[in-house]
Amino acid sequence: MSGEIPPAQPPPDPPHHGLVHPLSLWRWRHNPLYRCTDRLQGRIALALLLLVPILGLGATFAIGDAADRHYRAAAEHHRRTLHRTTAVLTHDAPDHPEPGSAEARENRYPATVRFTDPNGRTRTAEADVLPGLNAGSSVHVWVDADGTIAEPPMTTEQIRSRTMGWALVAFLTVALAGAAAYRCATVVLRRRNLAEWDTEWAETAPRWTTSP
Repeated sequence: MSGEIPPAQPPPDPPHHGLVHPLSLWRWRHNPLYRCTDRLQGRIALALLLLVPILGLGATFAIGDAADRHYRAAAEHHRRTLHRTTAVLTHDAPDHPEPGSAEARENRYPATVRFTDPNGRTRTAEADVLPGLNAGSSVHVWVDADGTIAEPPMTTEQIRSRTMGWALVAFLTVALAGAAAYRCATVVLRRRNLAEWDTEWAETAPRWTTSP
């Protein structure tokens, strides 16, 4: 009957914003607005997304293994060439602001010590010791063949820490190189697009600007 109010209808379903179907991504490849440079940029991005993790992991293991072998060999060389001896403090070591704290147990302060070198001569030199030690306290130091105090050989924990540091640097270097390569490719392709647009506009502009 004319003039009747139609019954209320349910509201339309809201648009779906879920994941894009892979087939739609494939159709985008045939978008007429896409240029060859756009497709090339997409292929470069995909190649880098696949290659950077693989090359990064390869560099991580290669550099990490090389660093581990280097540091282990250096530590073994130091153990063979250095001499560990007992030294005596000639004066009190400086106190830490927080005696007994975890930081105080990790910190070292320079102090003058007296020791006997491998040739039997008594010598004095500065060595890093725990804070708060009194004069006459005994500490262990490493000396070389000339009787000079040297850094102790690296521990297993120090070797592991430095190896992991170099492995991380290797991975980040590959990742940054991939990002730089993509950036350079983007700049080159963008300049090429701008040049093509200038050429096409030079051909099209007269048809838009010339009066009949």
